[in-house]
Amino acid sequence: MTDSRVVQADFDQIAQLSPSAFDHNAYYHDFLLKALQPHMNQALDVGCGTGRFTRLLAARADQVLALDLSANMIAAARRQSAAFKNIDFRQADTLAWEWPTEQFDTIVSVATLHHLPAEYVLTKMKAALRSGGALAVLDIRRAANIAERVLLGAVAFPSSLMLHLLNTGRLRQDPEARRAWVEHGKTDRYLSVEEVRRVCLPILPGAIIRRHLLWRYSLVWRKP
Repeated sequence: MTDSRVVQADFDQIAQLSPSAFDHNAYYHDFLLKALQPHMNQALDVGCGTGRFTRLLAARADQVLALDLSANMIAAARRQSAAFKNIDFRQADTLAWEWPTEQFDTIVSVATLHHLPAEYVLTKMKAALRSGGALAVLDIRRAANIAERVLLGAVAFPSSLMLHLLNTGRLRQDPEARRAWVEHGKTDRYLSVEEVRRVCLPILPGAIIRRHLLWRYSLVWRKP
């Protein structure tokens, strides 16, 4: 878990950068949407950032509550989501936030869980879901061994460059954005897929955990 003050300061800065037309998280948005219900009453987005995935949720939900620690991220999300009247963006620390019980049909979190104590947050998410509700997490994974790092990396790196070129016209992010993300990454601590399974499955039995090519994993669970 990263110090929340460091995370907040980093993302307050990152929020002021020009939005990117492509990133590794956005590549898996369609995958996450397919794991969710076609329609939902209330949805929760934990760590919404500038609201890119939140807006996709809002197209399916009656109401979306979107939380983020960074005030600048929330401000950017509100600007970019002005057309969506069913989204409530709130600045909140999920560790201090008063989690409700059995309120949401859907809870999602994209590239946020690694900043938080996973056992605590997953337990809170589980309790906040209604029966039959879906939980979907996408996050960054750590390579568990040299083989995973080298073999998957050998495929992931050129794939990432090609996808970035196709979506932005450039092979890489602009230098300012790249520096900001590299600096932020110095304090990040990621779990391997095996560690995610050890943490998750006692809390969310039957959860489907998958390793994805672009340095990501997904966790999908439906509450009985």
